[in-house]
Amino acid sequence: MTSRGTSAALWLIFVQAVITQGMAFTVRPTISYRALEIGIAPAWLGALAATYAAAPLLCALLVGQATDRFGPKKIMVVGTLLMALSGVALTFIGGTITVLIVGSVLLGIGHLMAVIGQQAGVAGLTSPGKLQSVFGHYTLAGSLGQALGPGLIAVFGANATIPDTGLIFAVAAVLMTLSVGVAVVLPVPRSRKGRSDAQPASWREILRIRGLVPAITITAIVLAAVDITLIYLPVLGAELGISAGVVGLLLSVRAASSMLSRFFLGSLVRVLGSNRLLLLSLVIAAVSMALIPIGMPMAALVVLLVFLGFGLGIGQPVTMAWLAAAAPPGSQGRAMSLRISGSRLGQIVFPTAAGAVAAGFGASGALWGIAVALGAAGFISARHPLQFRPHK
Repeated sequence: MTSRGTSAALWLIFVQAVITQGMAFTVRPTISYRALEIGIAPAWLGALAATYAAAPLLCALLVGQATDRFGPKKIMVVGTLLMALSGVALTFIGGTITVLIVGSVLLGIGHLMAVIGQQAGVAGLTSPGKLQSVFGHYTLAGSLGQALGPGLIAVFGANATIPDTGLIFAVAAVLMTLSVGVAVVLPVPRSRKGRSDAQPASWREILRIRGLVPAITITAIVLAAVDITLIYLPVLGAELGISAGVVGLLLSVRAASSMLSRFFLGSLVRVLGSNRLLLLSLVIAAVSMALIPIGMPMAALVVLLVFLGFGLGIGQPVTMAWLAAAAPPGSQGRAMSLRISGSRLGQIVFPTAAGAVAAGFGASGALWGIAVALGAAGFISARHPLQFRPHK
C-alpha cells in the first residue's frame, strides 16, 4: 500500500474508532438507565454490565486468530454489523432484562471485533518508531467518541433523572449502521514492508513476551475503572439527586480529559518517560476516583472528573504501543486479542465485585473499591517497568 493509501486507511480506522467507541459509551450507560426504568435493583447493574464482557472473553482469542488469518477489515465489518444489530434490538424490543442482556452481549462481541481489527490494522500499518504516536492518535479518536457519545444522554435527558432511553437507542443504531459503511469502504490494511511474509508466532512465544502479564493487568484495571465510572456515576447521580443531563456532561468531561492527555502523549513521554508517566497517571486516577463519592460542590466534581479522565487516558495507549512493538511479526491480531482478553476478564471481575460492594455500600463503595485497584495498578507499574524495545 502506498504512503497515501496507508494514511487514508489509518484515518478511516480513526473515524470508525470515534463511532464505535462513542456508541459503546453511550449505549452502555443507557442500558443501565433502561434497567432502572424497568425496575432492576442497582445491585444487579454490575452483573448486567459483566454480560458485555463475558461473551467476548470466551471468543477474543479466536477473533485474534481470525484477524491474523483473514485481515483486519473483514473483522471490523462483522464487528460493526453486530453493534448495529444490538442497537436495533434495544430500540424495538429492549423492554425486558432478557433483551437487555442479549443487546449487551451483541454490543460486547461486536465492539471486541471492531477494536481488535482496528488495533491490528494500526499495528500492521505503522513503523516501530511511530507506534506510540499513532496509537496515541488512535486512542485519541476513541476518546473523542467517548466524549461526544454520552452527549446524547445530555440531549435526551434534559433535567430528567432517567433520559429518553428509546430515542438514545434509536440514534445509536443509526450511527452504528454508518460505522458498518466506514468499514466496508476501508482500503484493505496490509502489513508494513517486511512483515507481509512473516510466519505467525505460536501462542507460547507470545505468552513469553517479558512484561506481558503486568501490562495486561494494568490495562484491565484501567478499563474496568472506566467501565465502573460509566455504570455507577449515573447511580451516584441518582442517589445525590443529580440530573441525567448533568451526569452525561460529567461523563463527557472525563472522556474529553482522556482525549487531551492522549493528544499530548508524545510530549509527555518525551518529558517524563513512558514508565514514569504511566505510574503518575495511575496515582492521579486512584486519588480522583476515591474523592468523587465524597459529595463535593459541582465545580469540584468537574475538576475531579478532569483529573480522573487524564489519569485513565494514559495507560491504554502506552501499553498498547508497547505490545504492538513487542509482538512477533505477523501476530498483532493475536497479541492484541490476548491483551483484550485480560481486559474483558477485568470487566467481568471488577464490575461484578463492584455490584456486590454497591449492594451494601451503594455506588460510593463501588467507586472506592476501584480506586484501591488503581492504586494496586500503580504499585505493579512501579515494580515491573515495561521495556520499550521492538521485537527483533
